[in-house]
Amino acid sequence: MQSHIPYIESGSYPVRNGNAVHPLVDSAPTFRRICEAIENAQYSVWISITFMAPHFQMPDGRGTILDVLDRAAARGLDVRVLFWRPNQESSGYGQAFTGSKEDRDMLAARGSRFRARWDQAYGRYCQHQKIWLVDAGHPSETSFIGGINPTFKAVEPGHIGENQRHDIYVEVSGPSATDVHHNFVQRWNEASERMEIDGIWGHTGEDELPFPSHVSAPRGNTPVQIQRNVYKCRYNNSYPTPEGKPFNIVEGEHSVSEQYLQAIDAAQRTIYIENQALPIPEIAVRLEDALKRGVDIVLLVPADPEDYVRAARRNPERKGFFDHIEALGKYENFTLVGIAGPDGKGGRSNIYVHAKVMLIDDIWMTIGSCNLHSNSFFGHSEMNASIWDEEAVRIFRWQLFSEHLGQDTGHLDDRTALQLYRKVAHDNRQKGERGDFNWQGLAFSLEPTAYGE
Repeated sequence: MQSHIPYIESGSYPVRNGNAVHPLVDSAPTFRRICEAIENAQYSVWISITFMAPHFQMPDGRGTILDVLDRAAARGLDVRVLFWRPNQESSGYGQAFTGSKEDRDMLAARGSRFRARWDQAYGRYCQHQKIWLVDAGHPSETSFIGGINPTFKAVEPGHIGENQRHDIYVEVSGPSATDVHHNFVQRWNEASERMEIDGIWGHTGEDELPFPSHVSAPRGNTPVQIQRNVYKCRYNNSYPTPEGKPFNIVEGEHSVSEQYLQAIDAAQRTIYIENQALPIPEIAVRLEDALKRGVDIVLLVPADPEDYVRAARRNPERKGFFDHIEALGKYENFTLVGIAGPDGKGGRSNIYVHAKVMLIDDIWMTIGSCNLHSNSFFGHSEMNASIWDEEAVRIFRWQLFSEHLGQDTGHLDDRTALQLYRKVAHDNRQKGERGDFNWQGLAFSLEPTAYGE
């Protein structure tokens, strides 16, 4: 593999060749594909969930997420779910399925027979990995890595609008799925609540899984590295992944964070980011260095930031954080953008950006659960797939830009495409300021000096 975007040498998982990758844009196509994989599964369905609404509806009349899992278990599949359980410091953070008496009564009333364990994180952090693994270790194996939570109404591309979200997953099949398998086993066997009476469902706390013993067969030609953030002292068993080097997980892992930094430092032409959070200073400083090198950067964030961003903007002690963001806005080759869809009343409604992706130079991308805020970088458990494949990156860039710009950019190189993104976003903002919402696509530029006010 020859690329100027480096891979991470210190982590649990190596770069593996021979994968097939399929990015999935927005929740309805993602959960439709996941459901298809589950319906075709022959052996197992293993999931790690952070936030879940028990009544979340899967696409095409498949019923709730629990209906899908119950049907898979009824077919005799080995269905296992790792749920995050908040502790006192992190309680109230999102809609978690905590294993409360009400949750367990619901499972009992349904007759749910899948196996579940609850897993806490350290302090204010959470178990933020969102992964689905079908037929682990078998020829039909496939995995899904991303950030979509089964909480909000599933959204079709081209139909995202009011109270809906833009989000991303990636399907990875081939040798790197083995590392998703290894991660699940490591977490399942050491789930923090496995010995608590209310910390398991459908089995005993002694029901351990064996680590994978072989690397899955090639399914394509794409190099992929599965990367994680894991807080230190969370897991103890450092049994290596097949054909991988031993990694001392007791000391924690931050290969996702390290990859972000190294990839930005290596960028030569373009950086395109979609993220739920504004970048922390460790990222913002490197983005400014890239701008000084002449790199074109587009950063897509929620046009309506979360309350904690607004509170930080009002806090004089956080001024330095926003100074870094405002510094980026001084460069002509930087654009901060949001997206908004028609509201059915002649106006526009802002669309919440929940994606966590970065594309660089049309040759490399990362897709996963990691936000660019300090919790994800330094405390949450996270998982991303880093992908080195020019064709896959270009197709994904074309897919995203088609949605956001309402134009076909497949014939454009990456720099020209980002410059078009900047122009469309700027034009749409000017139209919006005049009360004209007959936009080209969804994107509109934001003012870094006013973001969060």
